Amino acid sequence: MKKIRLGRTDLEVSRIGMGGIPLQRPSEENAVKLIKFALDQGINLIDTSRHYGTSEERIGKALKGRRDEVILITRQSLMDGMTAKKNLQQSLATLQTDYIDVWEFHNVGKEKYENLLKPGSAFDVAKQAQKEGKIKHIGITSHCFETMKKAIISENFDVVLFPFNFVNNEAADSLIPLAKKLDIGFTSMKPFAGGRLQNASLVMKYLMQFDDVIPVPGFEKIEEIEEVVKIVEGNYKLSTEEMHQIDLMKKDLGKKFCQWCGYCMPSCPQDIYIPGVINLKVSYNLWPQGDFVANYQKEVNKAKKCIECRICESKCPYSLETVNLLKKGIGFFDSIAQL
Repeated sequence: MKKIRLGRTDLEVSRIGMGGIPLQRPSEENAVKLIKFALDQGINLIDTSRHYGTSEERIGKALKGRRDEVILITRQSLMDGMTAKKNLQQSLATLQTDYIDVWEFHNVGKEKYENLLKPGSAFDVAKQAQKEGKIKHIGITSHCFETMKKAIISENFDVVLFPFNFVNNEAADSLIPLAKKLDIGFTSMKPFAGGRLQNASLVMKYLMQFDDVIPVPGFEKIEEIEEVVKIVEGNYKLSTEEMHQIDLMKKDLGKKFCQWCGYCMPSCPQDIYIPGVINLKVSYNLWPQGDFVANYQKEVNKAKKCIECRICESKCPYSLETVNLLKKGIGFFDSIAQL
């Protein structure tokens, strides 16, 4: 598979990566086979997180004897230095490796970003770990456009991860060119818009138009890898008809769905994890279903105490009817919990 340079890291990475969330869903044996199959197809970038359940553990087992073939990205979400240091040590142990190629700060919003750069924070831990050789490069992920723009401009980070697909395409006009100008690696999360886009050919062909962007789709089956690799290694020029199909799908889906940007938080007086509850159906299709109810029960209980103040709706950049979407999320959860 064709490889490209991941910004100033100078790492040569495959044209697409492999996301770690769906690796929790198959059996461990099948997940390990899936990872090894991806490596055999030339995919050498694997992207995961300390917070993706069994993902790190399964990746670690799959990479035995093949660690030098892989550019490994993992991350953690807590900004205080002590917890971050503990998470890094756990990631190294679970992944069964002496170093991580890119260690990222996960899902950083406005408030978290400010805390991240304070003395003694997780960022200081990352810089020290870099000196010690435990990590090679530092990255950041966010769903918030303004936070990501600020992070890129700061040049504190070697690699960024941001939502990007032909529906969530806000990054195309400014973030991607800015990252390229500053020689910062740009990886794209949610290439299939969190499962809302189903046509792999259109999804991947669109993303391949951006030479410096590395999508990291999640795979659950070998057939999915085969399909995407075939598209990436083929002719991915979009025809007039395909561009028309994309336009129709964009109009049909529109912007009226929660995109996890987090602008609605943390102002909620009930401390509801609003994006998480709204997107419960999406999460159900991505994460292991066995522990789904137990993992989300606490957040749903808080959502049921919503006082409908609608502060969240006033902050939503997509003008969503957040209260109604919360009710739909709760309804979906209750229907699953009863099974």
